[in-house]
Amino acid sequence: MKAKRLITVFSVIMLVLNNNIVTMAQDDSEAYYTISGIVRDSRTKKAVEQVNISAIGTNVGTITNADGEFVLKLFESLPVKEIELSSIGYVNAKISISKDMAQNQTFYITPQAFLLSEVEVFSWKNPRDLVELALDKVVANYSMRPNLMTGFYRETVQKRRSYIHISEAVIQIYKTSYGLGAENDRSQVLKGRKLVSPKKNDTLDVKFLGGPNMPVYLDIVKNPDLVLSSEFLTFYSYRMGETTTINDRLQYVVHFQPQVTIEYPLYSGTLYIDRETFAFTRAEFSMDMSDKIKVTNVILKARPVGLRFTPEEVVYVVTYKQLNGKTYLNYIRNEVRFKCDWRRRLFATNYTIVNETIITDNEENNVTRIPARNAFSMRQSLGKEVAAYYDEDFWGAYNIIEPTESLESAVNRLKRQQ
Repeated sequence: MKAKRLITVFSVIMLVLNNNIVTMAQDDSEAYYTISGIVRDSRTKKAVEQVNISAIGTNVGTITNADGEFVLKLFESLPVKEIELSSIGYVNAKISISKDMAQNQTFYITPQAFLLSEVEVFSWKNPRDLVELALDKVVANYSMRPNLMTGFYRETVQKRRSYIHISEAVIQIYKTSYGLGAENDRSQVLKGRKLVSPKKNDTLDVKFLGGPNMPVYLDIVKNPDLVLSSEFLTFYSYRMGETTTINDRLQYVVHFQPQVTIEYPLYSGTLYIDRETFAFTRAEFSMDMSDKIKVTNVILKARPVGLRFTPEEVVYVVTYKQLNGKTYLNYIRNEVRFKCDWRRRLFATNYTIVNETIITDNEENNVTRIPARNAFSMRQSLGKEVAAYYDEDFWGAYNIIEPTESLESAVNRLKRQQ
């Protein structure tokens, strides 16, 4: 079954025993400046993660990390006067900027207040009808032109609480029209680096296969066979959730969960649908862990003889952003937690893989398809394709997701161990 084949590529792990990075260079000759800071909730003063930072009038943007921090790099030639901060459940904030403004500022966003008398109450008797309507509107809401996106991808592996592998890359993603499937979509690595623990007791090498391809296969609107295909809709029950906002736009909220048992694991999650356009704007979902043998068969490709693997959690977040009347892929995050132990040992070891991609730029004019020889394969592991992690100014003018304080500490520690 085609759908089953596609499910198996979303979280593919290979466990083995330990025993050409750049395909395209960036032109760093053009001058650029940076805007940096931390985004906080105006009421609680707590840092807010996954806030979209957009340069108004351009396709350039980034996202805050788990500490609420961001750095946005802008070429001086871009006519940018303001940046916009947006996040689910918050009012958009527009900030005037200049190339000489102070760095590391604090920016505040305000939670959206809902007054029931001002919100149109519309009850869908069958929430599945709402999901099907959103699927019917894909051609109207999403780009019908090829797109060449630039993104930043990061992949980390933790053994217990310690990072043992960090891989990062600037990637390009070629997407055909949303009127077509994802079969001809491709990604390629432009620039990447890695850090790997040299400790002898970290002999289990955890490889996440095809990571830079997440924007191709996890774009659930363009590649709906995970949860949105007409075949899969019948596998789930649906219920309406409370209204919220994304990017100052009211959203229908639809929760779904499995209502049947089939030969491979299904998902539970939440879909966010724009109340005006009926575009999918966000999806949060996790794999059903009730049958861990099924989950293991889906996500584990290889393991050493004698090693026991127990999956604990597989979680996804996929978000989209509206620009000039169309909706585009914006951010993807995947977290996989599992345990490993060797037979005859008393205790298992906890591992966590987190990978995320933020789309930092997008081009629809004069787009050229990524050549097959440069395309990243689902059989490849990013850590095998990139070199060591040394240059402090490695990324140049590329926008990235700022490392959290804990990740920055881990990077410094692993550097010292090399």
